[in-house]
Amino acid sequence: MQVTTKLIPLAIALAFAGTASAQQVVKIGHVAPISGPSAHLGKDNENAARMAIDELNAKGVTLNGQKVTLQLISEDDGADPKQGTAVAQKLVDAKVNGVIGHLNSGTTVPASKIYNDAGIVQISPATTAPVYTRQHFPGAFRVVASDAKLGSTLSKYAIDTLHAKNIAIIDDRTTYGQGVADEFAKGLKKPGIKVVGREFTSATATDYTAILTSIKAKKPDLIFFGGMDSVAGPMLKQMKALGITAVFMGGDGMCTDALGRLAGDGLGEGRVYCAEAGGVKGPQEKVMEDFRARYKKKFNMDVQLYAPYVYDSVMVMATAMQNAKSADPAKYLPVLKNIKYEGVTGTIQFDANGDIKDGALTLFTYKGGKRTKLDVIR
Repeated sequence: MQVTTKLIPLAIALAFAGTASAQQVVKIGHVAPISGPSAHLGKDNENAARMAIDELNAKGVTLNGQKVTLQLISEDDGADPKQGTAVAQKLVDAKVNGVIGHLNSGTTVPASKIYNDAGIVQISPATTAPVYTRQHFPGAFRVVASDAKLGSTLSKYAIDTLHAKNIAIIDDRTTYGQGVADEFAKGLKKPGIKVVGREFTSATATDYTAILTSIKAKKPDLIFFGGMDSVAGPMLKQMKALGITAVFMGGDGMCTDALGRLAGDGLGEGRVYCAEAGGVKGPQEKVMEDFRARYKKKFNMDVQLYAPYVYDSVMVMATAMQNAKSADPAKYLPVLKNIKYEGVTGTIQFDANGDIKDGALTLFTYKGGKRTKLDVIR
């Protein structure tokens, strides 16, 4: 498929040129699901974006010698692709200077074409579907590792560490859920490993009895789920009710502190494993702890999942603007492509596709109802 690499038509470039100097306001768009089953994650993202904007404005941002004010324009995509493209167009019409978002791959991917066509730089703090950057849109970036790495890491852990041999896979048919399940399945093509079942549900379903009963009959050692915590939690409850004792594994969409609350006594002890795109170790852990403390002090709540990556996304975009001395996407994009930024989540640099270089993954299990870190892998 041929994809244009020309970012901004001349008329659009001229419309952006001098935006900061003319208005003295730089508009940063943010999109996440503020409503619906993933609203707790979307609000987490929105809070972090607001925190970064507030800190930058308090410190003072200057572009080409002129002080500017950063303005956050936050939109709710409801984790729905149709709503996602509608709010993307709304941000284009608002002439934002850049976008942080979306959270879900299913909304990020269709929205990315709208931003690309309008010449707007987009940094996703959470999208892991490989297709997002494989479109080769020059203004599309992400600060977390993709599902290609996450899926292969989890399949290797399932086989080498958990010694699973008979594995069932369930996904929620979203771009993210099906994508991460497909990447996980690719890593299972090894001697002695059998995929005993591949089932699917939806992101809004509440009853999984039929697919779980079918899977139970196949006696899997491990069940992999591609989807969000809002489905994984109730699914674990129903697994317990059906007497399914297989290890449960999934990607970052279900790898939250909230999973313990959503799963209740279905969580078990040390039988749920997941990986989060991102993660820090060593001296960087203190930096992350300080961020979490500042976040909790500001919002009176704990970080849910992606907040540190949202915060870093805003900061790296603002830094690129400052280094380019312009909020015009055509001018700060080349700077962003070559940036090296030390953030809360570690060093941020992008490869030619806009993917984070040397992206980390953190493996977790759950003990005592709490998410417990096992290791950080790069």
